[in-house]
Amino acid sequence: MPDDTLDQLAQQAYLYGYPLVANLRQVRRATTEGIGSVPAAAFNTLSHGRALAGPKDTFVSINNDTLYSMAQVDLSVGPVRLTVPDTAGRYYVLQLIDAWTNNFAYIGHRGTGTSAGVFLLVPPGWSGASGDTGGHTVVRFPTRIGTVVGRWACTADDLGTVHDLQDATTLEPVDPFAVPSGLPAPDPATPGDLRFWEELRTWSQAFPPAPRDRKVQAGFSPLGITTTGGSPYADAPEGLAQALVRGEETGTSFIEQLLETGGGGRMVNGWSLTYDVFDYNLDYFEVGTIDDPRYQIADDRRRLVTRAAAARGGLWGNHAYEAAYIATYVDDRGEPLTGEHTYRLRLHPTPPVGAFWSLTMYDLPDYFLVANELGRYSVGDRTAGLVADEDGGLTIVMSHERPADPKDASNWLPTPRGRFRPMIRMYEPAPEVLDGTYVVPPIVRD
Repeated sequence: MPDDTLDQLAQQAYLYGYPLVANLRQVRRATTEGIGSVPAAAFNTLSHGRALAGPKDTFVSINNDTLYSMAQVDLSVGPVRLTVPDTAGRYYVLQLIDAWTNNFAYIGHRGTGTSAGVFLLVPPGWSGASGDTGGHTVVRFPTRIGTVVGRWACTADDLGTVHDLQDATTLEPVDPFAVPSGLPAPDPATPGDLRFWEELRTWSQAFPPAPRDRKVQAGFSPLGITTTGGSPYADAPEGLAQALVRGEETGTSFIEQLLETGGGGRMVNGWSLTYDVFDYNLDYFEVGTIDDPRYQIADDRRRLVTRAAAARGGLWGNHAYEAAYIATYVDDRGEPLTGEHTYRLRLHPTPPVGAFWSLTMYDLPDYFLVANELGRYSVGDRTAGLVADEDGGLTIVMSHERPADPKDASNWLPTPRGRFRPMIRMYEPAPEVLDGTYVVPPIVRD
C-alpha cells in the first residue's frame, strides 16, 4: 500500500480510535493516580471529590459548579449494585459512559428523580432471570468496563450536605469475592511514538465497538489494529511506523482545528453551539437517556469525527438535554480571545434553565481551569456578590488584571495571560436554548 494511502488511513484510524484511548487512559489514571481532587480508587469503588475543582484538577474542561463523584466499573465480576440516596430535590446526575465514550444512562434529578433508589449494573450479554434483579432497575453496559461520573450541585457554603449525600451513594458487586480483570496491558516493548496504536489495538479488541462500527474497525487492518496475539508495533516496518506517527500528528491537528472552528456546527455570535457534540451514541439507551433522532448524528463520518472532538475538548460531557455547552475562542471582532485585552459579556436575560448555569474560564491548549488571585474559576447564577445592571441584566468582565472599577471587579472572571476559551454550561436547559430561540451575545472587547 502506498505511503500516502497509509497516511490517510492512519489519520482516519486515529480519529476513530482517539475517544477509546483517551477515555481508557483516564480510566487507568483514575484507578492509579486519581483525577484532581478525586482520589484514586480501585475498580467498582466510588471516589469522591470533597472540594470544587480548581487549576490542580488537570482534566479537560472540568466544571467548577459541582462536586464530583467517580467510579470505574469493571463488570468482569458480574452485576454491581448502585444505591443512591434521597437528595430532597437537589440537582445531581450520575452519568454512565462506556469505553467508547457513549453516554448510555443517566441517574438523577432529570433522568430518574431525586428519591432514593437501587440500580443493578450488568455486563454485556447478561442473561440473568428477572428474579435475579432483586426488583432493582437494570442498567445494561455496552462494554465490560465503563465509568460513572457523578455531579452534585454545590456551593462553597454547603459542602457538608453534599459530602453526606456522596457517602450515602454506594457501589457494591453482587459477588463480593469476585476480582476485577481490569484493563488489559499493551505490549511494553512498543516504542513510545507508537504507544497510542498499541493501546488502540489492545483495547479495541477487549472492548468491541457498537456493531455498526465493527466494519469500520476491520477496515484498519493494514495498520495492524486488528492483529491478534503479539503486537505488530514492537518491530514495525519503517514505512508503517512513519505512517502511524504522521497519522497521529495530522489527526491531532485536525481535531484541534475542528474544536476552534466549531466543527462545522452552528456558530452564533462567535459561540459554537455544541448541543449535538455528544449525540454520537445511536445504539445504547438505558434509563434516563432519550432515544430520539433530535439527539442522534445520523451521518457516520460526522458522527465519528464529532466523537473525537468531544473526547479532546470535553471528555465525559453530557447530552445537551442534561447540560448544554457552548464555547468560544473569539471576540466580537472575530479575533482570538487573549489576556492582553479586557472583554465584557452582557447577558440579558441570563440563560433559561431548569437547574442552573455558569460561565467557566479555560486556558489553551489544555482546556484547564485558570489559576488567579481571586480563586474564581467560573461565575453564574449561584455566584455570590455579582452586581446586576440597572435593567436587571448581568455584565461579566474578563481580563487578566483585576479591574479598577468596583462593579467590574465584582463581576470579574480572571483570564490567563495568553489565549483562552470560556464555556457556558446550562444544566437542564429550557427548550428555547436547544431550539435556538435564546441567543447568547458576542464577547465584546473594550
